[in-house]
Amino acid sequence: MRIEAFEMERWQSIWENRVRLNLSESGVHPMQVSDLLEQPDRQALENQLLGYPQTNGTVELREQISDLYAGSDVDNIIVTNGTAEANFISVLSLVEPGDEVVMMIPNYMQIWGLTRSLGAETKPLLLREESSWAPDLDELEKLVNEKTKLIAVCNPNNPTGAILSEDHMRGICEVAGRVGAWVLADEVYQGAELDGEITPTFWGWYDRVLVTAGLSKAYGLPGLRIGWVVGPPDKVAELWSYKDYTSIAPGALSDFLARRALEPKRRAQILERTRAILNKQIPIVQEWVDSSDDLLVMTPPRAGAFAVVRYRLDINSTELINRLKEEKSVLIVPGDQFQLDHYVRVGYGGEPDIVKEGLALFSELLTSVRS
Repeated sequence: MRIEAFEMERWQSIWENRVRLNLSESGVHPMQVSDLLEQPDRQALENQLLGYPQTNGTVELREQISDLYAGSDVDNIIVTNGTAEANFISVLSLVEPGDEVVMMIPNYMQIWGLTRSLGAETKPLLLREESSWAPDLDELEKLVNEKTKLIAVCNPNNPTGAILSEDHMRGICEVAGRVGAWVLADEVYQGAELDGEITPTFWGWYDRVLVTAGLSKAYGLPGLRIGWVVGPPDKVAELWSYKDYTSIAPGALSDFLARRALEPKRRAQILERTRAILNKQIPIVQEWVDSSDDLLVMTPPRAGAFAVVRYRLDINSTELINRLKEEKSVLIVPGDQFQLDHYVRVGYGGEPDIVKEGLALFSELLTSVRS
């Protein structure tokens, strides 16, 4: 198997530490270890043995995760190294050459590249701005057939920040059920809703659902590299055998700190912090769009630390953002990397002064291109 290049991840890894202002991130400014620990925890952390923890996640951590998904228990959970590994092993366990996959686009393109590398025919279910980035269920019906193995969604959506209605969630599961397809729901941005109303999970809507999530985005803890899959016990047991071939186990310190993060009181505090950052800083992006003399258009995101912005200029998004990087030392994600030319994804979850300065420099470039 030859793996297709993951354009956005490689592009970010090359440039994010080489520019002065990075607005390409999709999460809020990260927390510190000290934010998770009270005094008794610090002694326990110092005494933590640095051996292998249980490879599918400690029982305590899986119990805490299962508390987030009604009707699940520890046998429904496997802990992974980030949501990326959760998606990776889920796809590996489901997709074979000749299968068909339907994937919500725009989207984080990991599953797109992986399913195509596995020899599947991967079909886009296009989300459109004029529909507030909601899927067309009639279009989904036409894309799905008896060869469809998987329908992949991201909810809340990256990069648009849109949230599926319960009618859309129900419709997706009904379409999948008619052909026996699996639904893989990446829910890593659940908890990062600006209005504070937690997005419903796909878990429990259908018997062939795998939900992936983790602590990187809504929790501001990407350095822990803790993610998970929620699924039927037999499928989760199968995923464990795939994980034996990848990272084997989560880190002992990460498992320890994740347990602290998911304690109910602290979890609520973490998500409150995230929502406060988002609500404080989305007006920066809105003001930038509003002051553009109709050069920029944005459907306000409902979740996530990013916004998709359309620009009314006759220039390819990658070309535009390369100029931004080279001329202004600002990094923003071009829409091309989500199959969405003439858009950019602006990450606004970092330090507010950086967001403001980065957008001001982008405005200078846009003015130059326009003239």
